[in-house]
Amino acid sequence: MVKITFFQDQKQRLTGFECRDHAEFADENDIVCAAVSALVINCMNSVEMLTDARFVSDICEADARIEFHLEDEESEDAQLLLKSLALGLEEMERNNEEYIDVIFEEV
Repeated sequence: MVKITFFQDQKQRLTGFECRDHAEFADENDIVCAAVSALVINCMNSVEMLTDARFVSDICEADARIEFHLEDEESEDAQLLLKSLALGLEEMERNNEEYIDVIFEEV
């Protein structure tokens, strides 16, 4: 199961996320993993290319883990992109709850 944890501050601003594990929807051509990866990587690339927000990220293919943390939670553009990612993943979870778990954690 893919687990995506969104981190948010006390003001409900998203500060980052961690995505880990595989969906195990299929042995080959796992469309759930591919869809999650596409949304996550697109969000990260969008924050980098379309905003001035500073962030740190770490990708470990061996552990099937992606981490992304904003260094500046005040960026409205980055907030919108992270909210869009959360919306897309929550919708995927509604339709594939046995393969995806979206969690929100206050930090």
